Amino acid sequence: MTDLERTESGGNDRTDEVIALRRGMFGVRGSGDTSGYGRLVSRVSLPGSTERPYGGYLDELVDTLESVLDERSGGVDAGYADAVEKIVVHRRQMTVFVRREHLPLVARTLRDHPSLRFELCLGVGGVHYPQETGRELHAVYPLVSITHNRRLRLEVAIPDSDPHVPSLYRIYPTNDWHEREAYDFFGIVFDGHPALTRIEMPDDWRGHPQRKDYPLGGIPVEYKGARIPPPDERRAYT
Repeated sequence: MTDLERTESGGNDRTDEVIALRRGMFGVRGSGDTSGYGRLVSRVSLPGSTERPYGGYLDELVDTLESVLDERSGGVDAGYADAVEKIVVHRRQMTVFVRREHLPLVARTLRDHPSLRFELCLGVGGVHYPQETGRELHAVYPLVSITHNRRLRLEVAIPDSDPHVPSLYRIYPTNDWHEREAYDFFGIVFDGHPALTRIEMPDDWRGHPQRKDYPLGGIPVEYKGARIPPPDERRAYT
């Protein structure tokens, strides 16, 4: 799908890309759906870049980040245009999409610069968009500036065929277990993590349970002598 639609959100114009059409409430076919939503058709869209002005302190934040990255580059490090793919503002919340190879530089700049001071990373969450070819896996980092009482998100998109992202453990040590969880559930590999092992599932578990292509069958469970079948084998109410 390459259909583009114009949307407005929070006072900012944005061009969204529709990557798929979903039929039914959850996109499941042949399930005997009796919810009344079987004929529902909805678009799966991802946000495009938001145009300036962003509003409030967000313009000042981006100006500072751009200036610092360009000043530090000096032909060695990446400048702003190399590091940042796009900026999305939705409901007054800014997300900076960063190319993965420049993620540590951007995170360190946001943490250390006195006008930015995003000292706290609240972890990292994984997202799976199977229809977004070449960018199926996303890693999302919510940042908080305690000094300036501001919030910001970093997001990195990577291909399923090469699911590697630089670890931010050395910059934000609290990401230790969060990166292990994103690895466990989504299969995102955080290069440089000191001990990237599963944190919830057994070490020999196959697959990553929170990906959208993970089978719903699960494993059979016995409870007081009764066998509970996996979800996709239970009775359908038709």
